[in-house]
Amino acid sequence: MLALGKLLELTLAGREPAAKIQLTVEGARLRWLTEGALEITPPVASDCGLDLILSAGVHGNETAPIELLDRLLRAIARGELKPRSRVLLLFGNPAAMRRGERFVVQDLNRLFNGVHEQSSGFEALRACELEQLCVSFFAQPGRTRLHYDLHTAIRASKIEQFALYPWQAGRAHSRRELARLKAAGIDAALLQSKPSTTFSAYTYATLGAEAFTLELGKARPFGDNQMVNLDLLEQRLHAIIAGCEPEDDPSLDGLQLFAVAREVIKHSDAFTLHLPAAIENFSELPLGYLLAEDLGDTRWTVEEPGARIIFPNPRVHNGQRAGILIVPAGDVNLA
Repeated sequence: MLALGKLLELTLAGREPAAKIQLTVEGARLRWLTEGALEITPPVASDCGLDLILSAGVHGNETAPIELLDRLLRAIARGELKPRSRVLLLFGNPAAMRRGERFVVQDLNRLFNGVHEQSSGFEALRACELEQLCVSFFAQPGRTRLHYDLHTAIRASKIEQFALYPWQAGRAHSRRELARLKAAGIDAALLQSKPSTTFSAYTYATLGAEAFTLELGKARPFGDNQMVNLDLLEQRLHAIIAGCEPEDDPSLDGLQLFAVAREVIKHSDAFTLHLPAAIENFSELPLGYLLAEDLGDTRWTVEEPGARIIFPNPRVHNGQRAGILIVPAGDVNLA
């Protein structure tokens, strides 16, 4: 197998490859760009016109998606998966991956869309570098742009595999993309309705890609992901890379759609989240439930019928989101 097919091994060892460019037997080019970043270019004659970014490890302890990208790359390097799409593989936070921790100094997935310019430290520099890698990769005009940023959640979820679909003013969410996700084993999608500072929000709103944050189960250490079944997603990514996707049923029956009702923002160290420590994502909350309190008279009480909670985390820094209240989306305008 080509040495560049061992990008994960190189990244975890903190090593730079001796050869920066290698060719597969079929003529696909693998090019090492920087730590944790590899560009795959198919032969010109077989290029299907898609530019695909696959990222994982933006949180260093979310290992199942990292292992998935490793399997895909090794299949390409061995010649078993023949790419017809251009692919940029990114391991987002190599230093955190080596530590087995979510981040080193600050949450990398809150530093995009300009936030890194007001910050400092390793993650701020890495966010800037990742943005520039994406800008360069998407520089060719007239091509389709797609980005999947793969994650696992801190806690268990009643709906284990779900997508967060970013927002941009004047742009409708895509029925075709949602149908593609449903076929890939995604059971729910949260349709966002405001700007965000996540990686997928950057490529969606700033670079015009179709982009998603995919949550794929619970975070576990390397080698301990037997309970995370990513077979359908892996099969779909094989097909996308190889340019041989089946035609999807345009019906979204079976895919649950949610909208953001409110974000719970932690303003001070006095913040209290009134939820069990082990509560699962997508847990329903009764009307009138006192969800959280902060300094003064700041209170979050559940007012929305059918409300559920995702990403509850009282340990975030002040000023950051400590949870999201979501509701069934109802009628949705899809392109």
